[in-house]
Amino acid sequence: MSANALYTDLSGYYDLMCADIDYQAQSHFIKRLHQIFGNGANTHLDLACGTGPHVRHFINFGYTSSGLDINQPMLDRAAIRCPEAQFTLQNMSEFTVAQQQNLITCFLYSIHYCDGIEKLKACIISVHNALKADGMLCFNAVDKNTINNDSFVKHTATSENSLFTFSSGWHYSGTGEKQSLKLRIEKTTSDETFIWNDEHPMVALSFTELKAVLQPYFEIHIFEHNYEQITPWNGNSGNAIFACVKI
Repeated sequence: MSANALYTDLSGYYDLMCADIDYQAQSHFIKRLHQIFGNGANTHLDLACGTGPHVRHFINFGYTSSGLDINQPMLDRAAIRCPEAQFTLQNMSEFTVAQQQNLITCFLYSIHYCDGIEKLKACIISVHNALKADGMLCFNAVDKNTINNDSFVKHTATSENSLFTFSSGWHYSGTGEKQSLKLRIEKTTSDETFIWNDEHPMVALSFTELKAVLQPYFEIHIFEHNYEQITPWNGNSGNAIFACVKI
């Protein structure tokens, strides 16, 4: 399969694959950070928005929310979920907006879809240009130096008389600026099992390198990867939430 085949050809399974994600808790946490560090206004853009679950919550919070993604089938589903939102087919490494935003988010480690540091830098510049004065970028990221190639997250779900098993995990060779997200879907019916494997190329960098990319454009605040409480990053954990205010 190509790098984006899973989300293009199997986009109908995406919500099942993410069924164990607490979108409301994630969205509420970022709303709280925005209340603390933001500029007080409520226009919002979600990068790599997928089928729009985060956009739905921000609309419910009172934001004027929109999204972009590189896969039209995902956007078609997002438009059904959030008919009042504007969705556009764009690459987050080189996107533009008609009007500057107050908050830009990128959930589920999707910032890593910039599959190289130069593309990540281009994304950060695009975000900076798309934000109003004192606007805010929020995303979560993983430090390449902490990746365990043997660690996978797995969950199951049932749909249409089938049992689905989804698993995903990071893989990093130990050198360079590329890592991958490995994904696997098993669909078991009463008499057979179908298996899809996919691998997404992503940018690999340490948090020190990530901060160096951000610092020319943003005031950076880093928090522990815990959506239940706002806790400053301890400097050691390899998963963190970044809240970046435009300078």
